[in-house]
Amino acid sequence: MKFLQSLENVATPANGWATTAGAIVSPAFFYLYGTNRQDILIVLFFMIALDWITGISAAKKNQSYSSDYGISRIPRTLFLFALPAVGNMLDRVMGTPGFLFYGVTFGLIYHTWTSLTANAHRAGWPMPKSIENLVGSEIKAKAERAARKEYK
Repeated sequence: MKFLQSLENVATPANGWATTAGAIVSPAFFYLYGTNRQDILIVLFFMIALDWITGISAAKKNQSYSSDYGISRIPRTLFLFALPAVGNMLDRVMGTPGFLFYGVTFGLIYHTWTSLTANAHRAGWPMPKSIENLVGSEIKAKAERAARKEYK
């Protein structure tokens, strides 16, 4: 009897909606990105989030941030999330087991790492000199765009 009473907190409309959303989103997610690829996608999503955080910090420090800049980042981010899905679907069509998916995803991770590292440097956050040297051209390009107030 006590067990059934404890289910009152579990069987709520909110939990029902969450379960329904999960049942709909999960198959779509696996269709778009493939199975057993959650770890690499979490790395990509986390790197994109860090890029946003460091980019905002750098732009605020340089007073180069505008609402147009922030709004324009949303379609870019959606595009970055869509590219691995396109790679996965092309892999399925061509019969290659993850070749394009992983190539695109690792390329995006490297690109995003370069961007977030350059943003962190512009924000004045400490980092090893060897890392600064690796992304020197990106740091220079971002600094030039910020100076022109054309940061994109």
